[in-house]
Amino acid sequence: MTTGVCKIRLHLPGSQSLKGKRRIIKSIISRLRNQFNISVAEVDDQDLWQLATLSIACVSNHNKHVDEILSKALNFITQNYPEIEVVDHEIEILHGL
Repeated sequence: MTTGVCKIRLHLPGSQSLKGKRRIIKSIISRLRNQFNISVAEVDDQDLWQLATLSIACVSNHNKHVDEILSKALNFITQNYPEIEVVDHEIEILHGL
């Protein structure tokens, strides 16, 4: 079994309040879950209205599949939310858990 985790830090320059940020983040999380059947949560920067940190987790029997799904999820954000800047991201693949 292979588990993959991707941590993504986002900059939301158009967000003017925490309420506006939450609307955008909830949309991203919901669409990622529906599109890729993965676990997604906002894990940091909850108090900041122009920054968000999301964590994505995926489990599979194949390393390639995990890497592919996490990469596609990251690309999904950049393609479907052009107003959001991906500041940083890191992918970690854990084997045999």
